[in-house]
Amino acid sequence: MNPKHTAYSILDLALVSEGQTLKQTFNDALKLAQHAETYGYKRFWLAEHHNAENIGSSATSVLVGYVAQGTKTINVGSGGIMLPNHSPLIIAEQFGTLGTLYPNRIDLGLGRAPGTDKETAEAIRSDFMQAAQAFPKEVEKIQSYFSIENEDANVRATVAEGVHVPIYILGSSTDSAHLAAKKGLPYAFASHFATTHLWDAIAIYRKEFQPSKGLEQPYVMAGVNIIIADTDEEAERLSTSLIRMIVGIFTGRRAKVQPPTDMTEELRDIMRNPQVHQMLKYSFIGSKAKVKAQVKEFLDQTNADELIAVTHLYDINDRIKSYKMFAEIMDELL
Repeated sequence: MNPKHTAYSILDLALVSEGQTLKQTFNDALKLAQHAETYGYKRFWLAEHHNAENIGSSATSVLVGYVAQGTKTINVGSGGIMLPNHSPLIIAEQFGTLGTLYPNRIDLGLGRAPGTDKETAEAIRSDFMQAAQAFPKEVEKIQSYFSIENEDANVRATVAEGVHVPIYILGSSTDSAHLAAKKGLPYAFASHFATTHLWDAIAIYRKEFQPSKGLEQPYVMAGVNIIIADTDEEAERLSTSLIRMIVGIFTGRRAKVQPPTDMTEELRDIMRNPQVHQMLKYSFIGSKAKVKAQVKEFLDQTNADELIAVTHLYDINDRIKSYKMFAEIMDELL
């Protein structure tokens, strides 16, 4: 049993599948969020990525608004905005506007990575490295712009002042854990792909956490890959699309999401590759019963306050079905 009543949420990349238009992709993201709302998910986050043919969430704040407009109660936000790509003032204005349009439903998750390759990062912002090193100060600027006290400053984000938009620190290393703890902010770790530092990061965050105005106790969110189907064999077949996505990351060939195929020995060998195996360490793939046992073990080990499910599948209906069964698992573990 899970006495903590662990919340469960979705991280979406607006995946672009082979044969699908961008408009269909955006419609599917909204459709998924609408289903997630009925299944009891706490939040629906979209991740900022650039120069990737298979990812449609580049203009993250715009897509956040689209999804928020088409839903009623679920929190919608960024998981995250890659802050070194942006001016803190502009992000405060964008999310302050969203927070006014959709009160108490908008989240602002902030990350330090570029969400793309080096060349594209430089095309977005020529001084990206300096901005990344200044990440803690840039977060402080965001907080100031949302503060009522900033109304006397020379530079203001007037549409953000006093608007309730919670800030979350995203991370894949221990650096982010120190920052989230120092600022007393919720901490979301990208363990769905960056598995190496999960335990150290959680330990640092909990040990160093300093209560803040918005958060009295540490709040840990952990990402996990989830693929659930009626049988283990069907889930394994669906996972072949994910495996090919991972291959694309390592080879630099990020094609649109491919339809699933039967599992082959070649694909199994890829899964056994040390780098791939490490990257997908917290990937729970199988029938509902199999995944339930894996999720319970992960929760027992991490004591996470919230799980963020990431389901990279070719077909939106398979994604919706998998998320439905994951919600049932989480409800059963309460």
